[in-house]
Amino acid sequence: MGLGKWEELQQQEFWTPTSSLSEGPGHIFYDKLRQVFAKAGFDRPLEALCRPCYTRTGRMSIPLGVYFRMLLVSYFGGIDSQRGIAWPCKDSLLLRRLRGNPLGKETPNHSSLTRIRDRIPLEIHEQVFQQVLSIIEDHSLLKLKAVGVDSTLLGANAAMKTIVRKDSGEDWKAYLKRLMQEEGFIQEADDPSDPDARIIRMKGGRTHLGYKDEHVVDLENEIILSATLHHGTLALSATGTMFESVVNAQRNVILSGSKEEIEEVDADKGYHKNETIRQTKQFRMRTYIPEPNSPHNRTWTDKFGEVKQAVLSNRRRMNRAKGKALQQQCSEKVERSFAHICETRKARRTWLREIEKANKRYPIIAAAGNLGLLMLKVLRIGNSRSLQGGIGAALALRETYLMPWLGCSEKLSVLTDRENSTSKNIPVPRLEIQPAATTHTQTTQIHANFNRLLEFVLTTYAPARDLFFTRFYL
Repeated sequence: MGLGKWEELQQQEFWTPTSSLSEGPGHIFYDKLRQVFAKAGFDRPLEALCRPCYTRTGRMSIPLGVYFRMLLVSYFGGIDSQRGIAWPCKDSLLLRRLRGNPLGKETPNHSSLTRIRDRIPLEIHEQVFQQVLSIIEDHSLLKLKAVGVDSTLLGANAAMKTIVRKDSGEDWKAYLKRLMQEEGFIQEADDPSDPDARIIRMKGGRTHLGYKDEHVVDLENEIILSATLHHGTLALSATGTMFESVVNAQRNVILSGSKEEIEEVDADKGYHKNETIRQTKQFRMRTYIPEPNSPHNRTWTDKFGEVKQAVLSNRRRMNRAKGKALQQQCSEKVERSFAHICETRKARRTWLREIEKANKRYPIIAAAGNLGLLMLKVLRIGNSRSLQGGIGAALALRETYLMPWLGCSEKLSVLTDRENSTSKNIPVPRLEIQPAATTHTQTTQIHANFNRLLEFVLTTYAPARDLFFTRFYL
């Protein structure tokens, strides 16, 4: 064989058949996610919802399914900016196939995402979140007996040094100079770059401009029922935002087609307010909110009788073992949703200014988190960037590729081989696949296809190669 040489200028073919174009190796997670969208009919309802936002004439816009799929990719890829979303969507053949973009068409630019977001109102973004909840309801993952409510702080796209006082218009340096003379405290300030951002105090004691993000999570399956951004100072108000978030969560569940109702609401002691507990009881929901420590006894002379009854009933429930168990679940599962979205998926800081624009994107990110949980239940892989264990990878291969392609039967058992295990407490799984073929030709073809598939998996997922060989017996 002769040595090929690099040619500086190569004559390209004028016509290229579509069948000769490269399609990429594909990915189990995205292929299954595309099947879930196709089965649920994800795109047609979106086009019907957004039709009033467009005219009947002019250039055709980007399909709405492509826009929302690009926002979902930002979650699964851990991308926080629109330019970062547009680049892999244009470069990756895998993401092109997920969005349904043919190779002959251009992918949307980052400015197109901005134009579409400004054109579509906030209500349609919320309906997309409800549509994802309906897909989850079709898989019977909404239980809704008990929900947990908690909030965290998100950084805004604004700096403390750019704020000016509302009353005098002083900037940060002028204010600090006067503050050193008067020894006062800042009360009201406005940022011209993001007027909706508020000064919030982080847990470490630092101050930032940002928003408050509040989640309502199903404590059984960890499905996010509501994800809303509020002004950072609303947490200090008399009623707070817990009751509004719980009502919004119940509304999302009803509009998704589920008949489940929220019965119990669990939150930390920062949400313990008389008006919040009273309003929750009026909607026939039981609260499990611990009381903050106080050196004084409660006085009820200036309170209504129903307020006293609601607060004392909440206190009795918290003294039971069930109340303490729900507190542990809330601390674990609600905080886990913040860790997945804000830390792992890099949504701790929003690069969109104004709270309405940030609220358009954040529910879609929360919907992507719900889809990840759905894929974890169905496919046993909840993320496109990791295999999450060899068992999940092997069973995902079986669900998507192995059984339909090889013609094997549905029986795939995971046994425990304790004799070959290095430790008796850590069993080594062993997979057993029983082909449904009966003739010698079919059996030979199955083994050949399986060898090709195994070679593809081990070359594509190189980090799992050692794990596959050392811990599994096929």
